[in-house]
Amino acid sequence: MTNLLNNAVISVPKPVNEPIQSYAPGSPERLRLKQALAEAAGKQLEIPLIIGGKEISTGRLGKVVMPHDHQHVLARYHQAGPAEVRLAIDTAVASQAMWQSFRWEERCAIFLKAAELLAGKYRAAINAGAMLAGGKNAFQAEIDAACEFIDFLRFNVRYAQEIYEKQPESSAGVWNYAQHRPLEGFVFAVTPFNFTAIAGNLPTAPAIMGNTVVWKPASSLVYTPYLIMRILEEAGLPPGVINFVPGSGAVVGDVCLTDPNLAGVHFTGSTRVFQAMWRTIGENIARYKSYPRLVGETGGKDFVFAHASAEVQPLVTALVRGAFEYQGQKCSAASRAYIPSSLWPAVEAGLRMEMGRIKMGPPTDFRNFVGAVIDEAAFDTIAGYIDYARNNKGGEILIGGTCDKSVGYFIEPTVILASDPHFKTMVEEIFGPVLTVYVYDDAQFAETLELCNSSSAYALTGAVFAKDRAAVRLAMGRLEHAAGNFYINDKPTGAVVGQQPFGGGRASGTNDKAGSMANLMRWVSARTIKETFVPPVDFTYPFMAEE
Repeated sequence: MTNLLNNAVISVPKPVNEPIQSYAPGSPERLRLKQALAEAAGKQLEIPLIIGGKEISTGRLGKVVMPHDHQHVLARYHQAGPAEVRLAIDTAVASQAMWQSFRWEERCAIFLKAAELLAGKYRAAINAGAMLAGGKNAFQAEIDAACEFIDFLRFNVRYAQEIYEKQPESSAGVWNYAQHRPLEGFVFAVTPFNFTAIAGNLPTAPAIMGNTVVWKPASSLVYTPYLIMRILEEAGLPPGVINFVPGSGAVVGDVCLTDPNLAGVHFTGSTRVFQAMWRTIGENIARYKSYPRLVGETGGKDFVFAHASAEVQPLVTALVRGAFEYQGQKCSAASRAYIPSSLWPAVEAGLRMEMGRIKMGPPTDFRNFVGAVIDEAAFDTIAGYIDYARNNKGGEILIGGTCDKSVGYFIEPTVILASDPHFKTMVEEIFGPVLTVYVYDDAQFAETLELCNSSSAYALTGAVFAKDRAAVRLAMGRLEHAAGNFYINDKPTGAVVGQQPFGGGRASGTNDKAGSMANLMRWVSARTIKETFVPPVDFTYPFMAEE
């Protein structure tokens, strides 16, 4: 068959960030979303495994419930066992040749179409799923499940083109070029509950580069990943490229992480789990056909650091939004704050006033800023930290602190004041709507910067607030390795694809920067080719002509 594109050098459309819809009263998008919420709440899905394009029912069922109403079952999903995981791996490996036979722009066209389907036809449905199953309000769902995932797809396609375009120099009589080959084996994508966009990006980024994938979504977020699988199928993704296997992390991981064909891991989740995966891979390193690529983003203890020159109201707004949007269930959420004593009375008053305006309840009531945390395990963990602050010296609950899981997993936005900068809630990741504040002496600005730098194992996001540029300069220097994404006079959340590539170091991960070319480079293996047009016919060199 003639390839009609064989003489074309194709450029993908220039990506632009998807506009965020407002969902203001009376807007058409608000009406569509309300209708989608009612439709999703009014039926119960049965979610199968999808392996090689085929639906598989195992009969081992898990439940998808609404965090704000945990008696309401949105879906039941089939869970993979070892046999199904093995089938998914074998299918992914067997599909490699087929997928790699596609030209790169043919692969990319599938994901660009998926972006268009998300932007239009399925926007309300994916946002409704993020709200009902993930506990997000309308705005948080819009910036995540719709806009950020659309951005990942469009920008990653452009990054793929840029990677393929990068070629070495050639000398006279020689043509040098490079192939950016997919990895040899399958990529294991393990995705989190808190961002539908990340859940979609982790399997699709390697697939854009020609890899085949085994995808295990978080058990607490199976609903929107399943919708993504269906959207990708509608966009034309061939069977076997991405294989969808919800199930126990231990069951799925034990099979995938010890398989000789494991080529890479794309992970977002807890530090503990990622370290255990890394340990397992290390123990099995001689089994693999190639050294697996390990890409992980694993959490944070993110800070807001205020200088005495900071403006109070922007600082208070950043603390409220940064700490309490999506119930603090962001790896970038503001979890600790360092406030100078000269500003603290005004900041405390501002926090009390603004937090007094926060409404908490179901995301279907658009007046609510805060909803329920994702599940009972998360509720119990977060409540445990609040109880610790209530019952131990070194910290006190200043605002909030009420927890109630009788109907939904609701935890009131909480501010803890720590007299001890090493107090438990000041240094450990909580992943909930809890902000701990340490008030420092204005004269101890530099020393407190070092305290911020050294008192947490994490290094994901952080922010400094100051009008004094010298203070900003000092903070950037002292906190150079304390955050992979650093914000000046802004909250430490809300990274945008193509603008603020996301990731951190230390216990926060491998810092491979989702939303950038750097991440996609992890899913290719380069081959350099040198073609000599007129090869030499004599082994001798001129220097050998005389003694």
